[in-house]
Amino acid sequence: MASLKRAGVLAGTRVVEIAGLAPAPFCGLFLADFGADVIVVDRVGKDGQPVLSLDTLRRGKRSIALDLKSPQGKQVFEDLISNADVLLEPFRPGKMEALGLGPTELMKLNKGLIYGRMTGFGQGGTPQMRDMAGHDINYLAVSGILSTLGTNDKPPNPPINLLGDFAGGGLTLATGVLLALLERHKSGQGQVIDAAMIDGANYVSTFVFNGIAQGGWRNGAAVGSGAGTNLLDGGAPFYRTYLCSDGRSVAVGAIERQFFSELVRGLGFEGDTASRLKRSQMDHRKWPETHKLFEQSFLTKTRDEWSDIFLGRDACVTPVLSVEEAGKFEHNVQRDVFFEGPNGNLEPCAAPKL
Repeated sequence: MASLKRAGVLAGTRVVEIAGLAPAPFCGLFLADFGADVIVVDRVGKDGQPVLSLDTLRRGKRSIALDLKSPQGKQVFEDLISNADVLLEPFRPGKMEALGLGPTELMKLNKGLIYGRMTGFGQGGTPQMRDMAGHDINYLAVSGILSTLGTNDKPPNPPINLLGDFAGGGLTLATGVLLALLERHKSGQGQVIDAAMIDGANYVSTFVFNGIAQGGWRNGAAVGSGAGTNLLDGGAPFYRTYLCSDGRSVAVGAIERQFFSELVRGLGFEGDTASRLKRSQMDHRKWPETHKLFEQSFLTKTRDEWSDIFLGRDACVTPVLSVEEAGKFEHNVQRDVFFEGPNGNLEPCAAPKL
């Protein structure tokens, strides 16, 4: 198992992160993993003691507990900001301004400050929605992307909170921070980053929006309107998961003709059946029939037996691993994909590798 190695590309970059959950802490984690000095500002409770945070993304960070409503806590915070390169704040719009710690005030203290704001609905827009509570699933819902997830006969399924909180949120904010640091290198000026999960989730889904506009992707908000019937959402029999005889699964992604041919061969289809499957690969009308044939085939062997059959073959078939299995998977081990955390837990290493 690899050990955590902090890359030094952001060494000397000072980041103040106001405690939150998921997206902003993930941005801070990314910056810390690549060498930044990140200080998390925790809340102080009514008893004067630090409030325990549920944040699990604190590796490589330091912390301090401050009451930002008190003159003393505010002064310490401003001292931190005056020497910082980046601020990450996770509050609803207007909260920092109400504390007297908005961009106008803090950028007077530090003109080079990069003020990163992480929200779900954004700093602008309609007041009712901008100021409303929400979570990942709500941001995906109004972005339009949630309607594309799941199957045709059921309401949409959220992809845990990966698409909104982490891809559309934390990673988008981290990209904004890096762009702002690059700009500051040229201009000497900081700037405010308005990172909203509805914006980021949509941006990483540009491919889907363009596919719908060009008529190659069926979609609608109502059940039965297209989700789960497309090429990459489980509709195609050659791009989905299949159950095996041991109750575990394999993932199939044989889109290209040559990969599909290798899939058919690996599953044991020959003669007229193989020829018919290859001819009708992209015929939507034949997909249910092909899916049934593939489903029956995969049920004849265990996941690991199919993995052995397809290992090294260009059929785009791989085992669906549990998190625990992924940590022991030889390819992942050789690439140092994971490391052992302080409590012996499995954690992903920073990516990309530099």
